[in-house]
Amino acid sequence: MIKKTIVIFSFFIFFNPLNATIKEQIILNLEKTNNLTFNFKQTIDEKSEKGSCIIEYPKKIYCLYDNFNKKIMVSNGKSLVIKNQTNNQFYLYPLKKTPLELILDKNYLINQIKNLEGRIIDNKYFNFTILNNHNKINIFFDNQTLNLIGWQTEDIYQNLVITFISKIKVNQKIDKNVFKLPQMN
Repeated sequence: MIKKTIVIFSFFIFFNPLNATIKEQIILNLEKTNNLTFNFKQTIDEKSEKGSCIIEYPKKIYCLYDNFNKKIMVSNGKSLVIKNQTNNQFYLYPLKKTPLELILDKNYLINQIKNLEGRIIDNKYFNFTILNNHNKINIFFDNQTLNLIGWQTEDIYQNLVITFISKIKVNQKIDKNVFKLPQMN
């Protein structure tokens, strides 16, 4: 009986999820995540914009910017549209030509994180740097909640883009119609 107790106790000590590394916990958290809703603050060079987004894995995003132009950004998994709703300016990009293709691919992120060494920043954030072709992407996770809290990339014009996300909700019921690309007028 004592041997069984020791074996069971040893099992819980060595295989307790609380003993898993932060990296392993982040991976487990990502694996359970189907979608995220959040507020964001995005800085491109010295210009900042705010808004709210929905990400649905894989590769779908809908963002409404809280600015004068009421800009929206939508990806259906293949294309990315940025539309200024006040003057109907419309930009269409293949998603694969943007760093968002990698950021919005949960399986890609998980596979990359498995092979990367992360680093703790200011005892608050856990960071992984992903290098892929001409893209350098810094992904940040909250050290406590293990949620994705932002990323840093370069846009197609080689501007530094920093996106910080907050008020994160995971696996919410979402309207899948938001990922339909807006029509050109």
